[in-house]
Amino acid sequence: MINRIPSMKLAERVREGHLRAIARLITRVESGGDAEVREALAELYKATGNAHVVGITGVPGAGKSTLVTQLVHEYRASGRKVGVVAIDPSSPYSGGAILGDRIRMGDLVSDPGVFIRSMATRGTLGGLARPALDAVDLLDAGGFDVVLIETVGVGQDEVDIVRAAHTTVVVNAPGLGDDIQAIKAGVLEIADVHVVSKADRPDANKTIQELKAMLMMSLEPGEGIWRVPVVPTSSEKHSGFKELMAAIDRHAEHLEKSGEITQRRHQIALTRVVKVAEEIVRDNFARDSRSQTEELLKKVTQRELDPHGAAVTLLKAMKETIHEAH
Repeated sequence: MINRIPSMKLAERVREGHLRAIARLITRVESGGDAEVREALAELYKATGNAHVVGITGVPGAGKSTLVTQLVHEYRASGRKVGVVAIDPSSPYSGGAILGDRIRMGDLVSDPGVFIRSMATRGTLGGLARPALDAVDLLDAGGFDVVLIETVGVGQDEVDIVRAAHTTVVVNAPGLGDDIQAIKAGVLEIADVHVVSKADRPDANKTIQELKAMLMMSLEPGEGIWRVPVVPTSSEKHSGFKELMAAIDRHAEHLEKSGEITQRRHQIALTRVVKVAEEIVRDNFARDSRSQTEELLKKVTQRELDPHGAAVTLLKAMKETIHEAH
């Protein structure tokens, strides 16, 4: 039997940039993570804060995975190490990612300067489960210059991605019905960079012009305001990806010069803390619900207690249990 490498030992190897150690520790995080794993993550968190985190989202069929692959090639050509956390739909049976990283981006996995991991949403409303954000930390601590988070592109993904990334890229594509559907859904406001993929198509210019017009209408006056660019890309013509990388780099520079990076980091920290708190409460509820809630549910059913009052009572009862466990 092969001895299990201690998580703290893996953490040391992560800081040295060992890809296998990063992969193993991510697997332990996805499996739930015991106290030793949490201790390793806490130690590694001290070494984070150097990578630029880029969220890439957009409607299904917009070509996000192809765009990510091409963008990674551009970053590698510039000499930077790139990590990719690709959020895939969760299997309804196993909770794992249905689409594998080797299937999606097979031509990149042999590059030692690239790390790709497919991770499941696990039913998370905003599309980003806590392990995915821990994976970003591991890549950051492991010396990766840029970490790309690609979302599923459905439901409420945008809600989470804008609170987890320094730069948010929204991918649109012509020919998906209403060209400004994403804008009507409120995606216009979250984008730091807009991309129109499949720009070789005849109807792409219409989408580009509509996006630019909407951005001009929403532009706030003032000095030092980031003016969201619209970048056309085409995988068929292998064009636009160098310009996209340059736009992301300009946004990173803007964040630093304007001081807005502090606000973004604060928002990311808040998101992380709230996610962990929610998970702790949910896990304790799932474990102890039958023993602690039966009487409360009976009172709610009989209208002797309202749902809010029952929830407050339950949380108070859980408080001591959570404190002892964590």
